[in-house]
Amino acid sequence: MKAIHVDGDRLVWTDAPSPALGDGELRIRTKATAINRADLSQRSGGYPPPPGASSILGLECSGVVDEVGPNVDRFKPGDEVCALLAGGGYAEEVVVPAVQALPVPAGFSFTEAAAIPEVFATAYLNLMMEAKLAPGETVLLHAGASGVGTAGIQLCVAFDNPCFVTAGSDEKIDRCLALGAQGGSNRHTSSFAELVPGWTDGRGIDVILDPVGGAYLEDNVKSLNVDGRLVLIGLMGGAGASIGLAPLLMRRLRIIGSTLRARPIAAKAEIMDALFERVWPLLENGSIKPIVEEVIPIAEADRAHALIASDSTFGKVILVVD
Repeated sequence: MKAIHVDGDRLVWTDAPSPALGDGELRIRTKATAINRADLSQRSGGYPPPPGASSILGLECSGVVDEVGPNVDRFKPGDEVCALLAGGGYAEEVVVPAVQALPVPAGFSFTEAAAIPEVFATAYLNLMMEAKLAPGETVLLHAGASGVGTAGIQLCVAFDNPCFVTAGSDEKIDRCLALGAQGGSNRHTSSFAELVPGWTDGRGIDVILDPVGGAYLEDNVKSLNVDGRLVLIGLMGGAGASIGLAPLLMRRLRIIGSTLRARPIAAKAEIMDALFERVWPLLENGSIKPIVEEVIPIAEADRAHALIASDSTFGKVILVVD
């Protein structure tokens, strides 16, 4: 098969060994994969794959089941699927535990389906399972124009949670509002912490989903309501921060650290089962959709990475495999 390899400062589409198929696994003939910021971090050496995972970039894919391993009964060769991966998506073939795959939603193309697994799993896991978001509670999504952000906005709308966003331009804020966000802060021209009281009638935000980290910690804590939860999913703004602890005690705040990639297979299976039960019907009836900014041939992965690194995108960038 062919796959993308990191060759110095280039991404090269070249020959690679086919992955071995094991017990409980599927071999998928890849039709499309998607870029995530974690791919850029792994490429630069800052986010190595977990033990046993493929060293090839790519955390999600869509395609056709080519072969099933022993003890797989939920899929058969020829089925169209999308899957959450620990690595390996930038390739013509990928092997993944069957429990991390779901049928392509009815009416969806492979390109659309490749934009679903990582971002909707991340948004659902952290909002619904980690933060235990209740109907009516308010949400602040940092990086609202990202893949996770655009998925999170739509899940909040679908599950009756007023949500607000931060993003890097007024145009991105406007597009987030069009998806259903109720307010937004351009990080270059305003302070979200100063806007939160007006958004929430002075109560504060119930759940904040944050991929930024240190740079936002103080303002995040300031912005939370009593019993509020901050779910930290990234460190784009640095790993170091200092805050006073009194607000955490007085307002019973919780700071939750969360990653998806290194979770055990059983935990990922639970997340995917929840998506199939609660999110797949919304995808199939058109209530929500993956947001795709651009579709690029996989041999041009370097250009796709540069596009993500430019911070100019809204939603996902997809790589298609011919």
